[in-house]
Amino acid sequence: VQLQASGGGLVQAGGSLRLSCAASGRTFREYTMGWFRQAPGKQREIVALIKWSGGYTYLSDSVKGRFTISRDDAKNTVYLQMNSLKPEDTAVYYCAASATYGVSRDVRDYQYWGQGTLVTVSS
Repeated sequence: VQLQASGGGLVQAGGSLRLSCAASGRTFREYTMGWFRQAPGKQREIVALIKWSGGYTYLSDSVKGRFTISRDDAKNTVYLQMNSLKPEDTAVYYCAASATYGVSRDVRDYQYWGQGTLVTVSS
């Protein structure tokens, strides 16, 4: 699976962005898809994940109520809609795919990674 993330940019606090992650590969629907982020000097952390079929989603406490994750298996694409952005959301955002059985929030269980897209939120 190859992943291509896009949609990052510079936005003022309170604004919105939508990140997209396009995946290649015919078995896209079998993977759990996750969005992670990494701010300067910090470890990479889970932001959101969605299981195949979209039946299960997870949002971290820091983004719950502001971000939404969705996927379109027909387009092999997963989205992260980010609303009410805060300066602390500034980071490089990565999409990732996990073939590990079950649903994992652990970065080590994601075998495929996109190149990252930078989100900068100004105050």
